[in-house]
Amino acid sequence: MKPILLDTDVLSHYLNNESTTVLYAEKYIQEFRQLSISIITHYEVLNGLYYRDARRRLIVFEKFTALHQILPLTLESVEISARIFADLRQTGRPIGHTDTLIAGVAMANGMQLATNNTAHFERIEGLELVNWTK
Repeated sequence: MKPILLDTDVLSHYLNNESTTVLYAEKYIQEFRQLSISIITHYEVLNGLYYRDARRRLIVFEKFTALHQILPLTLESVEISARIFADLRQTGRPIGHTDTLIAGVAMANGMQLATNNTAHFERIEGLELVNWTK
């Protein structure tokens, strides 16, 4: 099994204890010991929790981040992300900056991306996708 980076939507499924996603995660953790998210996903989750003033959910998320890996942006991941964004924009099929940054982190680290948002991410050449929600 190849290392996997969780997209924000899959992390939300996991944190909501959705059974299919939890089963995939448990199997993954047996092999890799921890899950991985990007610093962009960390930002997106915090943004949503602060906006909703979801204190209890914030505690759950803080416990998650203490146990699992948060991958930073690096020069390499930013370069990859910028190329992805420019390429998609030139073809008239852009996706959001946060999605391109998440994809760049996955690609820079040689990881597949676990997402339910395949419509956006399948546009990115060379990015391997898995869906942990189905």
